[in-house]
Amino acid sequence: MARKSCLVTGVGWGTGSAIVRRFAAEGYEVAMLARRANRLASLAAEIEHAHAYPCDVTDTEALSRTVTKVTANLGAPSVVVHNAVGGSWGNFLEVDPADLENNFKVNTMALLHLARLTAPAMIEAGHGALICTGNTSAHRGRGGYAGFAPSKAAQRILAESIARDAGPKGVHVAYVTIDAVIDLRWTRKRNPDKPDDYFIKPEEIAGEVFHIAHQPKGAWSFNVEIRPHGEVW
Repeated sequence: MARKSCLVTGVGWGTGSAIVRRFAAEGYEVAMLARRANRLASLAAEIEHAHAYPCDVTDTEALSRTVTKVTANLGAPSVVVHNAVGGSWGNFLEVDPADLENNFKVNTMALLHLARLTAPAMIEAGHGALICTGNTSAHRGRGGYAGFAPSKAAQRILAESIARDAGPKGVHVAYVTIDAVIDLRWTRKRNPDKPDDYFIKPEEIAGEVFHIAHQPKGAWSFNVEIRPHGEVW
């Protein structure tokens, strides 16, 4: 049987690559999108059935060309995971408005363009999944997050709007809120005294994303929250 196609944006050494590994191991040809070509090439050499497609998701024309290339090479994606994220911090007086605008391009506008580029084929096929990884800022605006939270909240609401349109046509759209510190080298350095179960592992996030992408049509989730057992919420 031909392997299915999956597209993942924002592929780095953490969550993105973990999602790629999981889908590749489960029978998918996976298109990896990110700006850093060298990193993607290293991951493609390391992960069987993973393919590098360097792309800045804020460049609409480049994104369109990349999706066209992925479809020609691997087939129309039946799963799309928007994991790319733009972030900057500061209160409303400190934040550079240009940073917030760029974060909207990465977090919100790229999701819209990805949906427009990939969902029609899923709708025609009668199945597919579009999943967006998010965080707590999608649900509340804390002080110091004026340059970030608005773009993530807009992202979640856009995903919900897409879900209400595409869901009845067979396409599962979901938003995964990661309410946790992800277990990465730099987060470990910033939290040297924390126990292992303080962190969420990228592989655990990938497992939940894969599960959501394969939920039966009679039991779909939209708002999904995952967090370590000790996380204060």
